[in-house]
Amino acid sequence: MLIEARDPRDPVIVQLVNEQRAELAAAEGDEHINYPVRGGIEFVAGFVDGRPVACGALQPLEDAVGEIKRMYVRPAYRGQGLSRLILAALEELAVQRGYRALRLETGKYLAPALGLYRGAGYLPIPLFGEYVDNPRSVCLEKSLGAGEVPQAPQVPTVTGGASVSSG
Repeated sequence: MLIEARDPRDPVIVQLVNEQRAELAAAEGDEHINYPVRGGIEFVAGFVDGRPVACGALQPLEDAVGEIKRMYVRPAYRGQGLSRLILAALEELAVQRGYRALRLETGKYLAPALGLYRGAGYLPIPLFGEYVDNPRSVCLEKSLGAGEVPQAPQVPTVTGGASVSSG
């Protein structure tokens, strides 16, 4: 998979985020909450055979803490480890930005997402920020350690809009 840094307004990112939102809205129905992104967010997009198939984002939260947002893989490409590669790219970006920890929120009902994050070393924490009053939310955190680079098979490097290939 080729992973590229992309602007939040890039049409590829807009399309993938809209697909993610539609999928979550369909699963949650009237109870769906669309949390906004804030300034400073950085997106990556994953491409297979030139087609955009995945995305994720890193958003600043507080001093040395970032939040993983908008993780999404198109249904036809799930089960191939692509989400792990996107997550690893975001973790590497977080280390480059000087973050010591990453947090995220996901739905209690999203078993594959929970498995991905727990398998990558994220541990449960109390609900934080805008998620505090959402009974369907689970929040997780991973310490990145001082200068620690996340370990994953064939971790892609994403910097300043450059694109690289991975497996």
